[in-house]
Amino acid sequence: MPSALPAGDPVPEDGGLPDSALAGVGSRPFGFYVHVPFCTVRCGYCDFNTYTADELGPGASRASYADTAIAEVRRARQVLGDVDVPVSTVFFGGGTPTLLDPADLSNIVRAIDHEFGLAPGAEVTTESNPDSVDLVALEALRAGGFNRLSFGMQSAVPHVLAVLDRTHDPLRVPQVVDWARQAGFEQAGGGSISLDLIYGTPGESIEDWATSVDTALASSPDHVSAYSLIVEEGTALARRVKRGELPMPDEDDLADKYVLVDERLEAAGLSWYEVSNWAKDDASRCRHNLLYWTGGDWWGVGPGAHSHVGGVRWWNVKHPAAYADRIGADRSPAHARELLDEDSRRIERVLLELRLRDGLPADALDAHGRAAVPGLVERGLLIEHGARLVPTRTGRLLADAIVRDLLP
Repeated sequence: MPSALPAGDPVPEDGGLPDSALAGVGSRPFGFYVHVPFCTVRCGYCDFNTYTADELGPGASRASYADTAIAEVRRARQVLGDVDVPVSTVFFGGGTPTLLDPADLSNIVRAIDHEFGLAPGAEVTTESNPDSVDLVALEALRAGGFNRLSFGMQSAVPHVLAVLDRTHDPLRVPQVVDWARQAGFEQAGGGSISLDLIYGTPGESIEDWATSVDTALASSPDHVSAYSLIVEEGTALARRVKRGELPMPDEDDLADKYVLVDERLEAAGLSWYEVSNWAKDDASRCRHNLLYWTGGDWWGVGPGAHSHVGGVRWWNVKHPAAYADRIGADRSPAHARELLDEDSRRIERVLLELRLRDGLPADALDAHGRAAVPGLVERGLLIEHGARLVPTRTGRLLADAIVRDLLP
């Protein structure tokens, strides 16, 4: 969730949606994203909409945040009307959601269930820093309805974590994974325990990266995400790079590290299903992210959170105090929105589904795109699985180039 908000069209005071967006509500997969914008420290690479205690200022606090978020859940129910909208996924991201008390997080889940109803087997995930939970907290989360955890491991190498301004002890990761299993997440079904990694940090050698991957695998996670480091403008890391203190990530180095993680995860029984995500089986895939990638509907709760329903995308005001003011005044917290036309939705579908192992249906392309497919197959970037187009490993590394060829 980037810290800068785009421009857009005005949103009605009550947040009402056009009839065209409401027409199909309930017929498409529906999820909730809950943004928790609090962090103990700001990581140097992070461009997300997050705040430390010193940055919050008056009008916002962790103590009142759950009640404010629940009020937006109730507003979502009002906007979407009485139609049956079972919630298939709930995802708490941040920031560090587990800086809130487990009872607060569980109360938000209960509010979603009360207002909409969780679908049978709904996936309920929270992100967590390894140093923000213990066994007692994890037991409380499991009892409160959570069945999936995503731990921000990032690296197992101290000097790499230091460059990223990550403060947890690498030895904490296997400990929290063990605690999660003791708390019952292993029995929760699906990909109940996920580890997130970052590669390409300045000063990270290929040996460092191999150590991080192997350390993650030693904990036998159900799911692994591995993202290349992006130096975002305006971050502390970008300023260090600009001053020449650190080098920019090298594209060849990033490619080598991607191949390494893909090979080692595949050898350990975790298969890629999206360019940056691997799972031990289909049930271990992150269903919430798949909802994003395949054009489902979701309501984003919290400051700066983005939502999408029926071709309408909107985003909330950025600062927690402004967000709380809007909710307290019984107004929509939405800052602006956009209505996606059919061509925009088709382009987004190509961009997203070409990142998936399940691939993109060839009939989603226009004549220009279909004409480009044989050349991409000949170059070893795409393979044809029946009527679907799937990127090869080389194609995953050159996904942007594929998209440029397929779209006019």
